Amino acid sequence: MPVLDAVALGLFVAAWLFYEPILKGASGRAGAINTNMTVVRLAWMANMTRRENRFLDSQLMGHALNSASFFASANLIIIAAAAGALFGGETTYDSVVGVALLDQGPRWLFEVKLALITIALARGLLDFIWAIRQMNYCLAAMGAAPERGPRAQLDAYAAAAARLLNPALSSFNAGVRGYYFALAAAAWLLGPWAFMTVTLGALWLLIWRQSHSQTAGGIAEIRAILDARKASGEADTPSPRISDAETLAQTEPKA
Repeated sequence: MPVLDAVALGLFVAAWLFYEPILKGASGRAGAINTNMTVVRLAWMANMTRRENRFLDSQLMGHALNSASFFASANLIIIAAAAGALFGGETTYDSVVGVALLDQGPRWLFEVKLALITIALARGLLDFIWAIRQMNYCLAAMGAAPERGPRAQLDAYAAAAARLLNPALSSFNAGVRGYYFALAAAAWLLGPWAFMTVTLGALWLLIWRQSHSQTAGGIAEIRAILDARKASGEADTPSPRISDAETLAQTEPKA
């Protein structure tokens, strides 16, 4: 492999494998979205255990599950296309070797580039599949949540449910992140310089969105509010339960 291609590949592998430590160092004290969302999800599960009507929680979980299923299906189609090109043999290579924008090189290097794209997509697909399985576990945990009980028991159940929910959505995030690195891998077809540029660009975009975007700032503020409520004891104040009948009675129009 040419030296410049080897350097570009090494940069890609380092960015892909060490993304989490890089993000942690770049986000600083404010924290990244993924980190702050663990606190938000814990508060969600705590509120879920205190609600008698959990229709909203099941709807939110169902939305996340549908999103993961959609991405997994789309990912599988793209993998099939990339694998088809990879195993197309001489026909595929001959059809693209004359394209002006693509980097000219031996067939084996072209196949290595296609293999890297396929691997990045396959890793994302595995993350989506694992996320779907974990989300199904979360749905079962929500359905099994006790409606009443000692406060300490409900809080312990909420913490356990959050330990299911956080890894599930972290796997979903990893699957989405796979698209960024798959695009960076596809840039290798344009040459090693394009490969390195897009890899660094994808890494910068991921870090910026996670730690310096407006969304990241909003989630950091939400976490700060939740932490302040917990410190002041407001989060420990039980709110009155409203039954389904009472909810309907409040929403029915009065004569």
